[in-house]
Amino acid sequence: MTRPVLRIGGASGFWGDSCVGAPQLVHSGLIDVLVFDYLAETTMAILVGAQRKNPSAGYATDFVDSAMAQVLPEVVARGIKVVANAGGVNPRACADALSALAASLGLAVRIAVVEGDDLRPVLPALRAQGLADLFSGAPVPDPLLSANAYLGALPIARALAEGADVVITGRCVDSAVTLGPLIHHFGWSMDDFDRLAGGSLAGHIIECGCQATGGLFTDWDTVPDWAHIGYPIVECAEDGNFVVTKAPGTGGLVSRATVAEQLLYEIGDPGAYLLPDVACDFRQVTIEAIGPDRVQVRGARGSAPPPTLKVSATAMRGWRCTGTLTIVGIDAAAKARRTGDAILQRVGELFAQRGWAPMAASRLEVLGAEASYGPHATARPPREVLLRVAVHHAQREPLELFAREIAPAGTSWSPGTTGAGGGRPPVQPLIAPCSFAVARDAVVPVVQMGHLRLEVPMSATAAPARPPTPLPDPPVAGAVDAHRWVPLVRLAWARSGDKGDLSNIGLIARRPEWLPLLWQQVTPEAVAAWLGHLVKGRVERFHLPGLAAMNLVLHEALDGGGPVSLRLDPLGKAMAQLLLEMPVALTDAVAADLARDAMITAPTRDGAVP
Repeated sequence: MTRPVLRIGGASGFWGDSCVGAPQLVHSGLIDVLVFDYLAETTMAILVGAQRKNPSAGYATDFVDSAMAQVLPEVVARGIKVVANAGGVNPRACADALSALAASLGLAVRIAVVEGDDLRPVLPALRAQGLADLFSGAPVPDPLLSANAYLGALPIARALAEGADVVITGRCVDSAVTLGPLIHHFGWSMDDFDRLAGGSLAGHIIECGCQATGGLFTDWDTVPDWAHIGYPIVECAEDGNFVVTKAPGTGGLVSRATVAEQLLYEIGDPGAYLLPDVACDFRQVTIEAIGPDRVQVRGARGSAPPPTLKVSATAMRGWRCTGTLTIVGIDAAAKARRTGDAILQRVGELFAQRGWAPMAASRLEVLGAEASYGPHATARPPREVLLRVAVHHAQREPLELFAREIAPAGTSWSPGTTGAGGGRPPVQPLIAPCSFAVARDAVVPVVQMGHLRLEVPMSATAAPARPPTPLPDPPVAGAVDAHRWVPLVRLAWARSGDKGDLSNIGLIARRPEWLPLLWQQVTPEAVAAWLGHLVKGRVERFHLPGLAAMNLVLHEALDGGGPVSLRLDPLGKAMAQLLLEMPVALTDAVAADLARDAMITAPTRDGAVP
């Protein structure tokens, strides 16, 4: 007997997302399950820092204080199940806070907690086997402040089977909060890999909230009513395929392009997207519009998950501070650079006088002078800029001195110097994320609900990761005319994000027939050259014929990434925007397409590719 479609709404894409998502989805009457994703690698570092100050902290407080405080009575009345990874590094404290809220409202709510991700108690035994960072291969720092294995969806499904109304987890993969309810609802087995891959893709699409409904979309000016943007809903069928939509009357946009951008977001190799429950292959996935703000997603394939689990860990690496000043007027950028150099020179001399070590790292950026563009910046001199000086040091006291030496620039050096507001910049712990792998049997998830304590061992079905079957490259595009070119944005949509020090750029051809031209010119070598001022490692490229797309993975691209990076864009969010300005020469056929679409009016003045 076929079970009915399960409707799941994604109310949060990160800790700090808007408070409007949960009530919008609950009030719509269109969902059976409400899910929240709060945990990025950087978020785990923030939560660890919060728990260091207050042992009862360490979870995403917005889940209780903002989201559930608005909707819990209606959630109970409608029988909506709730799943959230809001537990962070302290899921029991999160559950206690929600329980107190329910009691204050006179509501009976069965709250389950999924634990077992915290590996700190077994770290000595794990270290004896040797732990290496997944990205750098370097030994994992000692000591670690936290070490949380990425759990899968099965414990969530078991908690729901035991009658939980709300399931709170610690560190699980983002898509698991969606896959768990699907496993429970449809009764999928843990070796039904194609369905597990489809459910994981549904979770991946909605895990970042409005990024699936027009948020961050390349063609941002076509997305209506940002203030009332709709949060995503997936209508999932028993075969693992699903429809993406949003509540009627909300803003935003659900289209093939908006959903395709989100599919490619931070997935690395699309043929080997490895999760605790399944290894996913998204290369042949198709997305088809089936109505206004409704797209059908099909074709995810799965195989056995890997024999190891990824662990997200944090370590104390010292201290960091970022100072800013606004500088206005003639030659503003030059004045800002000289001001920044003077601050660093003065502070360096003061450190030496006191016998302190020099800065561990420093970075000076002039915002408004197109610092992110490097050699592609325009020549027009800005007349107002923001000077940003970011530094690291092993000790706190030297950075307290650095923080005091920002404001004196306002009376000592450049005319037009003013403050950015906020007073003296704070000195903050530099809590750096790292990651390593452990054997699946080293982790035993536990469901705790009232007096119930249920161990849920990881599924035994696992296999070493194998390279996905190669797919043929797109056909050759043909000859191009170097005198006819357009910026890449005319031919493609793109979105970027991060994983550690990797930047991931997904690129989708606006027309499937244009992919051969893009494949011919947006090569790893061309991307490495265009973004060479930011990317220090190799560039990998992967083909997704189902979407007429490619995924680009840029190594050593984010100055360490996350809290470690001193850049203005430590998470690679702007990388796609930079790439979309890369010039692409046209074939006759593509030039004719663009002319018909009125997307191009004339070649450049000198007729040459810049």
